[in-house]
Amino acid sequence: MPRTQTLKQEPKTQKGKRLAPELRRAQMLEAAARMVVEQGYLPLPIEQLARAAGASKALIYAYFPTQYALFNALLDREIQSLALAGFDTASRVNELDQAAVLCAMMYHEHVARSGPLLHILMTDLYMKERIEPRLLEMRDEVMRRLLKLASESLPLNEAEIYAAVEMMSAIPEESGRLVFHGELDPTTARQICHGLITSSLKALRAPDGVRIPD
Repeated sequence: MPRTQTLKQEPKTQKGKRLAPELRRAQMLEAAARMVVEQGYLPLPIEQLARAAGASKALIYAYFPTQYALFNALLDREIQSLALAGFDTASRVNELDQAAVLCAMMYHEHVARSGPLLHILMTDLYMKERIEPRLLEMRDEVMRRLLKLASESLPLNEAEIYAAVEMMSAIPEESGRLVFHGELDPTTARQICHGLITSSLKALRAPDGVRIPD
């Protein structure tokens, strides 16, 4: 299907004014974000997205020629939102426990508000090898900082540290998801998330002291 490279004329609002391109684009992204979280996987039915955004299919394609472009724009928005909340700054703290707890709690709050959108965009096979390199680099830079802190303070080898950080990252993802879906109250979810992160770090510092049943 051919994709037009110029934006089609915007439909008028009730007062006769057309929406500014930035506002129209934001509406499309917001509609797409809601649909991705509700559907739980990619891609999206364009007809439904157009209806949800109050636009035509042609206008959707004018702003986002492919769904890959749409989802990269959503991913960029998610990463920038976390950065504005202080996530990148938190990952630069030079003490593992503080950095890990700050990052975990910020990500928990983000998922509690927005749902597991970032996780879906990053892990769905539809986006495999389609995520813009600069977005992957932004994610990987935070991971590298946390891995470096962990390697300096935990008695684990490189593979074990990577596995530990990966598994611990699932804690705020799940606690935030439970809040987003109304399955757990926010206060309890925050307490559980904080407690699991701190207890995990404590156990990782003294793995020989953790008793595993036979």
